[in-house]
Formats: sequence, C-alpha cells, structure tokens
Amino acid sequence: MHSTTPDSTGAPLDVWNAEQLEARLRELATSRYHDRHPFNQRMHRGELRPDELRLWVANRFYYQCNIPIKDAHILAKLQLPAQRRSWLRRIQDHDGLTDQDGGIERWLRLGEAVGLDRHDLQTHRHLRPGVRLAVDGYVNFCHNNSVLEAVASSLTELCAPSIMLTRLETFPLHYPWIDSEGLSYFRSRVPQGRRDGSEALSWVKEWAVTREQQGRALAALSFKCDVLWTLLDSVQGAAQQKTPR
Repeated sequence: MHSTTPDSTGAPLDVWNAEQLEARLRELATSRYHDRHPFNQRMHRGELRPDELRLWVANRFYYQCNIPIKDAHILAKLQLPAQRRSWLRRIQDHDGLTDQDGGIERWLRLGEAVGLDRHDLQTHRHLRPGVRLAVDGYVNFCHNNSVLEAVASSLTELCAPSIMLTRLETFPLHYPWIDSEGLSYFRSRVPQGRRDGSEALSWVKEWAVTREQQGRALAALSFKCDVLWTLLDSVQGAAQQKTPR
C-alpha cells in the first residue's frame, strides 16, 4: 500500500516503496544512459576512425580526472564514519594508492595505446569547451546540492559494467591496433561499477523516504545522464572538425 505526501498545492502524491523507487531509478538509468548515444554506438560497431577514438579518449580524460574531485565533495557531506570510509574507496580507485595504479593512470595508458601523448593528455591539450562545461557542471552539482542528490547522480554506475563489457568485447575485434594492456581501465571498472552502483542505490533507497526526496533523486540521475550525453555531443561535433593527430 502506498503512503502519501502533499505536493506544493496540498494534493497528495504517492510515495513509492523502496522496490518501486529502485525500479524507477533503474528504468531511468537504462533509458537515458549514454550507451544509446550515436557516438558510442558507432564506437561499439567499430565505425570510429583512429582520430575520432583519440578525440574521445582525450576528452573523456577530463571527466576521469574530475571523478575523485566530485567524490571528495560527496565525502565531505557524509555524516557517518562508515559511510566516509566506504566512499573514500572510490577516490582511491581513481587516484590510486601510488602514481602507478588507479583509474586515472589506467586511462593514461589507454591514451598512450591509442596514440596520444601522455603530457598532452595531462595538460588537456585537446579538451573541447563543451566537455569542460559539462564536467565542471557535474562537479558543481555535487558540491552545491544535498548528499541525496549527489549520491543519486552517481547511479549511472548501475549501467557502467554493461558498457565496459561491451568495450572489452568490441575493441579487440574492431580496433586490434590498440594494445590489450590499454584496455585495463575497462576491466577494472566492471567489478567497481557493480559494487559502487549497488552501494549508492541502497543509500538512495534508505534516504529518499518522501515523494519530494524521491523526485529529487530521479532528477539528479537525469541530470547526470545529461552530463554524459552532452560530453559525447561535444566530442561528436568536434570529430567533424579538428581532431588530435
């Protein structure tokens, strides 16, 4: 049986139970995830030129660099030591425990495997303005909004393992010129995404107990889907113009 909470006009709104909220979050993530973007679909069909692939890797790296920064904003909002210990692991996953490991280092190796210069990647030489705007907007969202909204925005992790598995399957087939060691980022993100998505989902279900909170959680996830889609829009547009060589 549904409970209700009033909307701004005083009319009651249904409050979903945890299972109903999860279903809506999963449906939103699946229907809006950027695996549906034409650029990603072309990538997975093997239709990207090497220069287009390099452009994507170079611009996505700006997003990779900012993942631990947005996670640090979320970490600062968490009230319980156990929550902070758990979320800290995400920062370590990307930054690494040393300079020789972590997601950022693995993405740098992917860049080298597709023919990009490490220094050019680290200085964001090929960064498109639209990508910077989208990623900075995501970091600011996590800084400025509630912990519920910040954590809910991370629920694109629910779809991440699937897209990583797709890339692990299609890249060796369509882009055999990329050294397999360069794909280590995709391998590592499969178990990490499953773990992180499950954890964030459990927190959102626990915290979003009013219809207004549930609506904000869904809006936050929708915003994150927009960020990832906008990033690819910018890359796709730039691919038709000047690309890194």
